[in-house]
Amino acid sequence: MKSVTVDENSAGQRLDNFLMRELKGVPKTHVYRIIRSGEVRLNKGRVSADSRIAAGDVIRVPPVRTSERVEQKLAAMAEQAGRAAPAKDFPLLFEDDHFLAVNKPAGVAVHGGSGVSFGVIEQLRMARPQATFLELVHRLDRETSGILLVAKRRSALKILQDQFRERETGKTYLALVAGAWPATKKVLDRSLQKYLLPDGERRVRVVAKDHPDAMPSLSLVRVHSVTPAPWAPQAPQQRVYSLLEVTIKTGRTHQIRVHLAAEGLGIAGDDKYGDFELNKALAKEEGAAALKRMFLHAWRFQCKHPATGKRVALQAELPAELARFLLQAIPDVPDSSDIPGIPDIAQDAAAAAIFRDFTPL
Repeated sequence: MKSVTVDENSAGQRLDNFLMRELKGVPKTHVYRIIRSGEVRLNKGRVSADSRIAAGDVIRVPPVRTSERVEQKLAAMAEQAGRAAPAKDFPLLFEDDHFLAVNKPAGVAVHGGSGVSFGVIEQLRMARPQATFLELVHRLDRETSGILLVAKRRSALKILQDQFRERETGKTYLALVAGAWPATKKVLDRSLQKYLLPDGERRVRVVAKDHPDAMPSLSLVRVHSVTPAPWAPQAPQQRVYSLLEVTIKTGRTHQIRVHLAAEGLGIAGDDKYGDFELNKALAKEEGAAALKRMFLHAWRFQCKHPATGKRVALQAELPAELARFLLQAIPDVPDSSDIPGIPDIAQDAAAAAIFRDFTPL
């Protein structure tokens, strides 16, 4: 017999879920069997599988055995994880004892799976071996950069996820689309449906609201700036772009990408829903005119602190490659002082004058 004392990070879990994490490799059926038989005791008393545990509770766990095959598999997985997930810290936007927020780079998955060996969470865990609890609060697409929250306590994870579920958080993205976005088109409420391509890759599409698989989805759009019109009729032909602030009220997979593309103006660089010919042309450009990734950035985030209830407001600097591309796509970006990252890219005197009043958040 062994006794396990529940720590603060595990408080609030169901007993069965706690034991499945504690007894890795033991079949679920066996976990439920030892609970039903009374072999598992909570504070010396019998307990049911759905009982909630609290910090300081003492759980008596009987000896259990895993098969040699399972043990070998677990050892192999641990060894592979150790090799595949290098320790890495990411740029921190906020951290305290309850949660942290990082500025995730584009091209990095938030977690391993679906052909990806590791992601942000695995690398953070390797970089912080002393951390007893690190869990993703939400997700970002692999191609999207910006604010990503990670809980450091189970209590914080539950409270923050509840805020996401109840739409009590504020999430605003910067997206650059090819074309002039109508300033009057401010509310996108098309329903979405997930589906799979023949090769198994996940996609999302717009469907009618009465479709059996329809997921209600709401995005609010504000036009931040648009490529200015040529100053004279004889001015050379130029591409037109619109920089949009998109606030999502629902967190559906690929929501912003599909909502914008459904209006005929896909995100620049989006290889799933964008203008593929334009993307190819942009990738072949040189210098600041080149765009080799999707222009979607999780820019601003607001929530209530899970412990104090006070408002937390975060803002993530626009990555350098996006800031450089934006300055050549929309040379005179109005209200640019509120986009961290752009002032650092503005090198010439004219651009410096535009951004001289910038002050960090």
